[in-house]
Amino acid sequence: MSDSSSTNSKSNDSKLEVRSDISGWLTKIMYPLGQYLVLPSFFREIEIIGKEYIPHTGAVILAPTHRTRWDALLTAYAVGPYVTGRSSRFMVSVNEMKGLQGWFVRRLGGFAIDTLKPTPAVIRHSIELLHQGEMLTIFPEGNMFRDGVLHPVKEGLTRIATQAVSLKPDLDLKIIPINLDYEHPYPRFRDRVNVKLGKPLQVNDYQQFSSKTGARKLHQDLVQSLEDLMASSKYK
Repeated sequence: MSDSSSTNSKSNDSKLEVRSDISGWLTKIMYPLGQYLVLPSFFREIEIIGKEYIPHTGAVILAPTHRTRWDALLTAYAVGPYVTGRSSRFMVSVNEMKGLQGWFVRRLGGFAIDTLKPTPAVIRHSIELLHQGEMLTIFPEGNMFRDGVLHPVKEGLTRIATQAVSLKPDLDLKIIPINLDYEHPYPRFRDRVNVKLGKPLQVNDYQQFSSKTGARKLHQDLVQSLEDLMASSKYK
């Protein structure tokens, strides 16, 4: 029996396949290392704010700002297996799927997306994960930015969310905005970091509108939530 769980999405017309795996043996090594050794050793203080919003069950999209290569580890630290008992699948840009880093990312739930031209297979795969009640991490700005301001939020995240609910109306899908706030743009040894979760956006609340209007309103509210979180940043 395999010790990994995987989900596939295949496009019949283009024969593209999108796959995300969570390797059982690798997570048993990597998560304890990150949770109890790497992160606490590097950072002097990791503050988690908004713990009451942490999703323990159900379909969830985590929407964190993207500032450093520590982001995925810190998101897992805040809401991952040692907090909620479950791992997150996550989108990463194609250039982050190369080399040794890509080897680990592919086996820890990551799957690649071309942020300039997302393929239908990636969208389908994301929706399938949500329909299965998974936790999915999508960086809404699309890329990494170190200048401390919110960059234009891509509309793909809210389109995936609204499509997932429209295809499965009883899906209790939430979006959790998250701000990752570092003491320095390039984190230094023994720096401090603040992870702040915002109030969940309940996607079903937007189904009263047309699909286009609902997606637009949801997108606007996500942008506002992220802006509000960043406005209260400790390290500006």
